[in-house]
Amino acid sequence: MAERYREMVSTPAVLEAQQHYFGKARVPAPASQDDRLTPEEAMFIATRDSFYMASVTETGWPYLQHRGGPPGFLKVLSPSELAFADFRGNRQMLSTGNVSVDDRVSLFLMDYPNKERLKIMGHAKVLDAREHPDLVKKVAPPEMAALTERVFVIQVVSFDWNCPQYITPRYTAEEVEAAVAPMRARLAELEAQLASQNKPK
Repeated sequence: MAERYREMVSTPAVLEAQQHYFGKARVPAPASQDDRLTPEEAMFIATRDSFYMASVTETGWPYLQHRGGPPGFLKVLSPSELAFADFRGNRQMLSTGNVSVDDRVSLFLMDYPNKERLKIMGHAKVLDAREHPDLVKKVAPPEMAALTERVFVIQVVSFDWNCPQYITPRYTAEEVEAAVAPMRARLAELEAQLASQNKPK
């Protein structure tokens, strides 16, 4: 766990719980600055087709939202900045409203086949797409630009890679198709050979 991330989540109540259950608390060293994404995190983010984003309501309740799109729709603009297009949807505006009051967000990115997960904490702002056409071009697929109503921009504070324990591998239809394609090709080859051997002479 990155030191900045550990510092952020190690609240007094968390340290007290650690002391109660394990007999000692893991008091983090003060972090001097925010953590910057490395090429490893950037590559992982660029291959995700979904993530979960938590925000906080005005009344203090956590709100968790699923976001999905083509792989790489969550863009790494720099080692400290992420962005994604917010398309026309159900008009509930929950995350948008939450961020306008409390800009803290937490992202949870999963790679189920490889049993990996990346957590990111940051500060988000929501920009009106009509006022930022150049940014829309950067973050929205060309065919979806007209449907982009807002752009979420997230300043990364820290991140953490979790261990793979208890992550159940799951696969998309595309991943399953890619995995079985060589077997299907080999089966077709064998069927063709068998058919040629069984032709009447």
